[in-house]
Amino acid sequence: MHFSFQYTKVWIPDPDEVWRSAEIIKDYKEGDKSLHLKFEDDTIYEYPVDLKTNQLPFLRNPDILVGENDLTALSYLHEPAVLHNLKVRFLESNHIYTYCGIVLVAINPYEQLPIYEQDVIYAYSGQNMGDMDPHIFAVAEEAYKQMARDEKNQSIIVSGESGAGKTVSAKYAMRFFASVGGSASETNIEEKVLASSPIMEAIGNAKTTRNDNSSRFGKYIQIGFDKRYHIIGANMRTYLLEKSRVVFQAEDERNYHIFYQLCASASLPEFQDLALTCAEDFFYTSLGGDTTIDGVDDADDFEKTRHAFTLLGVKESHQMTIFKIIASILHLGNLEIQAERDGESCSISKQDEHLNNFCRLLGVEHSQMEHWLCHRKLVTTAETYIKPMSVQQVMNAKNALAKHIYAQLFNWIVEHINKALHTTVKQHSFIGVLDIYGFETFEVNSFEQFCINYANEKLQQQFNSHVFKLEQEEYMKEQIPWTLIDFYDNQPCIDLIEAKLGILDLLDEECKVPKGTDQNWAQKLYDRHSSSQHFQKPRMSNTSFIVVHFADKVEYQSDGFLEKNRDTVYEEQINILKASKYQMVADLFHDEKDSVPATPTVKGAAPKISVRSARPAVKAANKEHKKTVGHQFRNSLHLLMETLNATTPHYVRCIKPNDEKLPFKFDPKRAVQQLRACGVLETIRISAAGYPSRWSYHDFFNRYRVLMKKREISKNDKKLICKTLLENLIKDPDKFQFGRTKIFFRAGQVAYLEKLRADKFRAATIMIQKTVRGWLQRVKYRRMRDAAITIQRYTRGHLARRLADHLRKTRAAIIFQKQYRMLRILHAFQKIRNATITIQAFTRGMFVRKIYHKILLEHKATIIQKHARAWLARKQFLRFKCAAVVIQCYFRRMKARQELKKLKIEARSAQHLKKLNIGMENKVVQLQRKIDDQNKEYKHLNEQLSALTSTYSADVEKLKKELEQYRQNRGDSNQLVNLRKEIESLRLELENAHSERKIIEDTYDKEKDLLQKRVSDLEEENALLKQEKEEFNNRILCQSEDEFAQDTVKENLLMKKELEEERSRYQNLVKEYSRLEQRYDNLRDEMTIIKAPGHRRNPSNQSSLESDSNCPSVSTSEIGDTEDAIQQVEDVGLDKAAMDMTLFLKLQKRVRELEQERKKLQTQLEKKKSQVIETKNEMDSDRDTDLAYNSLKRQELESENKKLKNELNELRKTIVDRVTQNNSSNDIQDSYTLLLNQLKSANEELEVRKEEVLILRAQIIKAAQQKDAGKNMDSNINTYTSWPNSDKHVDAEDAIEAYHGVCQTNRLLEAQLQDQRREHEEEVETLKTQMETLREEMEKQQQAFFQTLQLPPEAQVEFGIQQEITRLTNENLDFKELLEKLEKNEKKLKKQLKIYMKKVQDFEATQATAQTERKRHELTRQVTVQRKEKDFQGMLEYYKEDEPLLIRNLITDLKPQTVSATVPCLPAYILYMCIRHADYINDDQKVHSLLTSTINGIKKVLKKHNDDFQMTSFWLANTCRLLHCLKQYSGDTGFMTQNTAKQNEHCLKNFDLTEYRQVLSDLSIQIYQQLFKIAEGMLQPMIVSAMLESESIQGLSGLKSMGYRNRSSSMVDGDNSYSLDAVIRQMNTFHSILCDQGLDPEIIQQVFKQLFYMINAVTLNNLLLRKDVCSWSTGMQLRYNISQLEEWLRGKNLQQSGAAETVEPLIQAAQLLQLKKKTSEDAEAICSLCTSLTTQQIVKILNLYTPVNEFEERVTVAFIRNIQANLQERNDPPQLLLDYKYMFPVLFPFSPSSITMDSIHIPASLNLEFLNEV
Repeated sequence: MHFSFQYTKVWIPDPDEVWRSAEIIKDYKEGDKSLHLKFEDDTIYEYPVDLKTNQLPFLRNPDILVGENDLTALSYLHEPAVLHNLKVRFLESNHIYTYCGIVLVAINPYEQLPIYEQDVIYAYSGQNMGDMDPHIFAVAEEAYKQMARDEKNQSIIVSGESGAGKTVSAKYAMRFFASVGGSASETNIEEKVLASSPIMEAIGNAKTTRNDNSSRFGKYIQIGFDKRYHIIGANMRTYLLEKSRVVFQAEDERNYHIFYQLCASASLPEFQDLALTCAEDFFYTSLGGDTTIDGVDDADDFEKTRHAFTLLGVKESHQMTIFKIIASILHLGNLEIQAERDGESCSISKQDEHLNNFCRLLGVEHSQMEHWLCHRKLVTTAETYIKPMSVQQVMNAKNALAKHIYAQLFNWIVEHINKALHTTVKQHSFIGVLDIYGFETFEVNSFEQFCINYANEKLQQQFNSHVFKLEQEEYMKEQIPWTLIDFYDNQPCIDLIEAKLGILDLLDEECKVPKGTDQNWAQKLYDRHSSSQHFQKPRMSNTSFIVVHFADKVEYQSDGFLEKNRDTVYEEQINILKASKYQMVADLFHDEKDSVPATPTVKGAAPKISVRSARPAVKAANKEHKKTVGHQFRNSLHLLMETLNATTPHYVRCIKPNDEKLPFKFDPKRAVQQLRACGVLETIRISAAGYPSRWSYHDFFNRYRVLMKKREISKNDKKLICKTLLENLIKDPDKFQFGRTKIFFRAGQVAYLEKLRADKFRAATIMIQKTVRGWLQRVKYRRMRDAAITIQRYTRGHLARRLADHLRKTRAAIIFQKQYRMLRILHAFQKIRNATITIQAFTRGMFVRKIYHKILLEHKATIIQKHARAWLARKQFLRFKCAAVVIQCYFRRMKARQELKKLKIEARSAQHLKKLNIGMENKVVQLQRKIDDQNKEYKHLNEQLSALTSTYSADVEKLKKELEQYRQNRGDSNQLVNLRKEIESLRLELENAHSERKIIEDTYDKEKDLLQKRVSDLEEENALLKQEKEEFNNRILCQSEDEFAQDTVKENLLMKKELEEERSRYQNLVKEYSRLEQRYDNLRDEMTIIKAPGHRRNPSNQSSLESDSNCPSVSTSEIGDTEDAIQQVEDVGLDKAAMDMTLFLKLQKRVRELEQERKKLQTQLEKKKSQVIETKNEMDSDRDTDLAYNSLKRQELESENKKLKNELNELRKTIVDRVTQNNSSNDIQDSYTLLLNQLKSANEELEVRKEEVLILRAQIIKAAQQKDAGKNMDSNINTYTSWPNSDKHVDAEDAIEAYHGVCQTNRLLEAQLQDQRREHEEEVETLKTQMETLREEMEKQQQAFFQTLQLPPEAQVEFGIQQEITRLTNENLDFKELLEKLEKNEKKLKKQLKIYMKKVQDFEATQATAQTERKRHELTRQVTVQRKEKDFQGMLEYYKEDEPLLIRNLITDLKPQTVSATVPCLPAYILYMCIRHADYINDDQKVHSLLTSTINGIKKVLKKHNDDFQMTSFWLANTCRLLHCLKQYSGDTGFMTQNTAKQNEHCLKNFDLTEYRQVLSDLSIQIYQQLFKIAEGMLQPMIVSAMLESESIQGLSGLKSMGYRNRSSSMVDGDNSYSLDAVIRQMNTFHSILCDQGLDPEIIQQVFKQLFYMINAVTLNNLLLRKDVCSWSTGMQLRYNISQLEEWLRGKNLQQSGAAETVEPLIQAAQLLQLKKKTSEDAEAICSLCTSLTTQQIVKILNLYTPVNEFEERVTVAFIRNIQANLQERNDPPQLLLDYKYMFPVLFPFSPSSITMDSIHIPASLNLEFLNEV
């Protein structure tokens, strides 16, 4: 018989890689001794085949099945297939989670992955387990869902060896429960559950050689839930704490973390009393060597531990006691024990500081502890002995005491954690998370490993039975025949351990023997169990034994088993601790039984089973001894198994990929070892023994429809089609079974079907290729033939054209030759001629130049001769001239000497003297006369001198007498000296003042000159800068128009974005407010139920909804008068007013302020009244003056305000222009211009103020002159006018009365004149103060101007802006105060007007009441009038008592169908007409009550119909329409631009409802959010099925088998299957409802934009978390579905809504699935295309990409790395998933209605007969 195995891939055992892939290169025949194989590295290998068993290698799965989410989906289920699938997923796709049936296999990546964020929790929440990629959150969600669905308790069993990630997995599971099932109350129990982790890690985790944070105990945490499935509490059980680690650690290991954390924080002040140092100084913390862990800060972890203690409610005093106990253990380890000479006793020094610290920290007596550490008590029947102990015995006792203390502390902490997590609420159900040690085997295995492996045996037995049970249930549910599956039952191994006379029993029995030893116990084991198949004796040892566990054989060393099982601690030491002065220390040891035997007691504190157990512990048979460690552990394990068997288990198996803790490194040997130990391969074996591959009929039909015939596919029954196909393809009926909903296959059959499918595709591909290649060849032949004909045609034409061209060129060449020869001869002739002429010219020039040079030389010689001769002649002339001068000099000297001699002779003669004395006589006469005059004057002066001398002597005598008298009177001889000194000092001060004045004048003149110069310079600089500014402005206008436009667009976009963000934040606050409001209602309902068991309806005035809507009305009263505010508060009610204390306090403050203002106004009013009484005669003139003055002042203030606004706008414009300019010179120019403008504006303002002062002064003076003129006129009239009756006789009495009257009149006029004078003086004073303030302001502005000139340009601009803003702010505040005063006066006048109007309307109201009563009696049930009343004004009147009926008929009980045939939004129009009538009659209470009741009624309806889309959309439309009506008819010109004249008549006249518009806007936002929530709930379940799973394009889908966990939505016939048509139909329904209700088109667009975003987010998130849909065919389906949605948008005219842009990430994801993914060019194309996807999303999709067919290629790791390198520059957000709950901020654009109020008819079906048309 011949078997064709060529090209088949198989798995071969390998010592390094465990399994190695190879390919058969030669057919195998039966009887061949070997298989010819070729490995992947092309090496040839012959694999020997055992002819007896004929066992061939394992077959390899097709590549299409590699990388599956579920290992049971593999066609060939065996160890190499499982290992290879895990390796591919872990290394190539970086997927750490994989399903294996009901087990989740988790491989520790040793790296933090971004797959545990809150958005991932939300993505997995509510999803079925098979719908998403494997994840710990999927297991947690499945447990949570089954608990809620089946109302059965659940358990998650997390197991694995140390370092595999058990604790982290359990932590993430609890975090999922805390997020999904958050506590219903405010206790935040989920935070406490998570906070217990740092404490348990500190006291129960330690560093080992395999794990830096290894849990050295097992724990089972029960998380309790109430009926709503919210977390209400938790409980923790612990198992088998490794106490021996307290006193011993192996090499490179540490003690428990808490010891090192406490030592790291020993320097803190509060821990100084602990006497701790570094961890290296203590024996118990330094045994392992290195005391630190890389990357771990023990001090920081200690702070987290303390914070967790505080969060769980552990007091500070208890915390300090805990730390003291831990520190005492460290000191106990450092005791120095000194041996005595005899060797049988020992002692401890009394000065041992560690013993002192130990006793001090625990509060025990030093002497007793010192004594009993070295002695023990022996009790017999007769007497008691105290026996000393040896050093070794003391060491053992000391270590036992340390372990006992730590174990008791551990139990106390666990107990208090359980107290903090305990709740009094009744627990409805729970989910347990078991974090327990996995199977362990080391070189030396002791008692701890024995207990751990014993627990794993029990868990494996429970796991096997559960897996078998599920398989059986699956077969029975599908109604297929099944046979008993043989699976490994480890009950014999368990019996070996725990049965009667088993290992544990023999161990306990040996512990009871007084001198029992480990060797004796081992011998008993050999004798008793040597025949057991699970027990073996080692050959080379008599103290060890081997147990054959389910995972592997383990050899245990019996040394230490008895001691660890006994856990001996002495009674005397415990009694000392019981007597501690610290209550907590004593309480730790009082929990034990008081009857402690005298002999060495057996203590079982290590493996505390459960601090709060569900059932009481089993009592020991022998009461004289405590239960041993093994016995207690067996009881706790039985209790755990009972708990697990009572729950539905979920399994998580953690795998450690390597021992080096390197990220994403896979060691096959270690992985296989753990897979065998954790039971994963056993699950595979059980599955493979039956029908491991399972397909639903629908998926099988879609996958293998290509193998069917056309006539078979035409049938409607898919089950029949599948049965027919399988019966034709697989002849052996045992290879498959047809179930009720699935088809079951034996192992290997799916691979066979895949081969047939691939062959079919291959044959079809060959046929297509053949046809296409033939067609391509034919097309190529036709193209070549046509090309040949075309080439020939063009060639022939080319030859003809070439001949003609040759002939033409030949003729042209002859002509060219002729002309060329002629030109050549002509050029030669011309060249010779030109050469001849040139030679002649040069020759002639040479001769002429020679002649010229000769003439030039002769001319130069002549000039030289001329100058030489002239020089000689001048030289001779000068010589002659000098000689003549010398001769003349000598001659003239001689003549002069002769003349001098002659003159001397003449001077000696008398005649000469006479001539000289002629003039002297006259002079002598003159001098004589002058002497006479002087003598006369001398005599006169002598006379005067004598007179003055006499006078002076008299004065001197007089002064002497006065001096003597003065001295006698004063007796002070120094007074004159003092006076002289004072005079001198005054003179000096005067001189200094004069000098300073002179200096100041000089400096003033200098500064004045400098300032004038500076002003002139500034003026010149200003002129230059103006010129430069004009030039720059022209240049900038030419250059930066485009830049300014771009900057404007950018600023607009930025402002829009900020506006959107602000609007989004505000709407989120509104949403949060509505949520809190709903929560308040729920809590109030619960309180009502608790307080009153019976049904009781809440009063309407206590509704929180009503109170919310009342807030604006109360705040409105804040700007009114005090009486209105108090009245409104009383109307609202004290209970509702108290709901907002902030508003109430503001109202109180405002009332006080208004009361003070009222008092001030009262005093002013009284003063004014007195003045009015005094000045009654002149009231008219004064009032006219005041009115004129006030009008003038108001006009002036308005003009000033406008001017200031214009200046502010100019200032803003200047700032904007400055921002847009980039040139620094422009900045300087603008800043300088700005400062000049400020100075100019200040000067203009000063001028205006001056003009104002002059005008007011002129008016006051004019008025005073008029009054004076009137008085003078009266006096003149009285004086000069002659009365006609003046001559008549007047009686005396009449005259006296007239006189008194005139006197009174004069006094009155005088008082008036004084008042006017006083007022005039006050006005003058005020004007002076105003002038002073204006002058000061001008000086300040000038100072500011000079200061700004000294600043840099940028600072000048900023300073100027600040000054301007400050000034404008102050002025605006003044204007605001003035405006408030005017408003108050206006409101008071309005109030008075209301009073008079009400008095006038009282009479009309009585008549109107009578008329309306008669009308109401005459009305029938038919209210609707089909004709329009001529006098209908668009107002509806109702009585106050009819308001509840109006709200009930129009809002509460109204159905949208009732008004479907009328005007859209009819209730809104009716409500507005009622509001308008209340406004018309000026009844503010009625308006307030109606609007409040309307808002509360709408909220009540929405709360009642919170899942009705039609009702919600109906009230959204009506609320928006009422909001638009309040805007349209508010009287604001901004909202009245589109109103008709008739509509303008319907505007509100008396009330401003702006705040109610804000309340209605918030209500609209809440309704919109509720509307989308309803739409989301209806549409979200359809999205994934419709967008990703339904076959929009038939035959394109090619789903693969999903294994054990099938997709929940893959069944076409199921309830969860939806197509795209269903989604479109649902959106059509939404659109038609929204349009029918009359909702604004802009809001409809926003609704569908939000819905499309949700479709995009949900679909993309599901795509990122599902490997089975990331394929090319899914991308095609997805792109088609998106195009259908875009077509729907165009059909509904919604393409402008922005909905299409929201699905852009989904479009790019679909394109990414369809693009090529091979070369670097493909990577660049992907990076440039996928701009809306983040880097993480792109990489995730590429990692998840799975070929559906064999001809598709996988994405290589190198390509993904290339993508990551190209995307490094992107700054994408870190999150992977989109927030599908994100909501765009909604806008309600103003949409006025064209309907007038008088054209609206009220149908009779509304039952509104009590409304009367006005």
